[in-house]
Amino acid sequence: MRIARLDSAAADFDPRLQQLLHWSEAQDQGIEEAVTTILAEVRSQGDAAVLARTAQFDGVHAASVAELEIPRAQLQAAFDGLPGAQRNALELAAARVRSYHERQRDAVCRDWDYVDEDGSRLGQRVTPLDRVGIYVPGGKAAYPSSVLMNAIPAQVAGVGEIIMVVPTPKGERNALVLAAAYLAGVHRVFTAGGAQAVGALAYGTATIPRVDKITGPGNAYVAAAKRRVFGQVGIDMIAGPSEILVLADGSVNPDWVAMDLFSQAEHDELAQSILLSPDAAYLDAVAAAMDRLLPDMPRAAVIRASLEGRGGLIRTRSMAEACAISNRIAPEHLEVSSASPEQWLAHLRHAGAIFLGAFASESLGDYCAGPNHVLPTSGTARFSSPLGVYDFVKRSSLLHISAAGARTLGPVADVLAQGEGLQAHARSATLRLV
Repeated sequence: MRIARLDSAAADFDPRLQQLLHWSEAQDQGIEEAVTTILAEVRSQGDAAVLARTAQFDGVHAASVAELEIPRAQLQAAFDGLPGAQRNALELAAARVRSYHERQRDAVCRDWDYVDEDGSRLGQRVTPLDRVGIYVPGGKAAYPSSVLMNAIPAQVAGVGEIIMVVPTPKGERNALVLAAAYLAGVHRVFTAGGAQAVGALAYGTATIPRVDKITGPGNAYVAAAKRRVFGQVGIDMIAGPSEILVLADGSVNPDWVAMDLFSQAEHDELAQSILLSPDAAYLDAVAAAMDRLLPDMPRAAVIRASLEGRGGLIRTRSMAEACAISNRIAPEHLEVSSASPEQWLAHLRHAGAIFLGAFASESLGDYCAGPNHVLPTSGTARFSSPLGVYDFVKRSSLLHISAAGARTLGPVADVLAQGEGLQAHARSATLRLV
């Protein structure tokens, strides 16, 4: 396999690293034009546009959007009809995701206030969103894990209504996805996808209600649509290709690390898998393991294209330097494959999710460990966070000003307002100096 090999001590390391990390975010003009047209149709024609585009793209012909809605009884039937192993796995994963996000809610989504020296009460009130839409991909594969990761935090946050949209090409409905929707507390499910579903959630139609925020991954059309409707509604993020970066001290089985790199490479050809280690012999061992294991992978062609196009094996001068390079990259998934991973945690600042130790495979985070698998990509972990309960609530400031507080603050506001030329602001404050 022709995977890029870099050395941090080499004179050309920085430009080679930048070349490896480069990913064009330029939008295909054809996609942008199509999405603009579809969104305009949905905004003006509502249900009729959703029906027409669903028939065009998914081959699903319905007389009304109401026919695209799956009754909750059918969601329960899908759950009840699952084979025992699937049902148990889904329940365990849901329980762990819910437990994690309940702790997250209790830690960060709290009301608070304090009383200052003048007796004024100042603080914050946290309230859930009224209605959210979650987009679940349903084209080439089915993703029940995406249902859990988007719906459960919304449910834990106390969102009033969760609307799910999922494309069903040729009318094929995945039982595991429907069962996940039932288990995660989704209120309504519509079998519509693409830009038309995003538009319906953003603008509302006669049948599909308008939401306050849209979360969940999708293809290039979905991403373009989410970008365009932002401002009408909130969105979680615009996700790029999947990423994994492994920091290795050479103590973990090379086969394990090779398969972890495969786990992201198999998503698509643009996914990125990078290994950093100060141990050159270990890099060779992982490379040999990848060559040996690849032929047995069902998605070998995709994995090879991803690794040869955007993968990298990087020798560093130390584990500390590997951590510094990782912070520059700010990966979506970061594995610390070390006998003593905790010693490196303090060195790591930027990553969507950090997996510590030999047994923390990224795939466990994708499905059932508990933390959310919707993560920032393309270096945005420098300023963004995983999807969480905090994405489904909003904060309001509280100001209960006492008479003494008005006397203290009024003159300050007067001076600043006069300085800005806003006399009504100034007068509003000084009228209360009683």
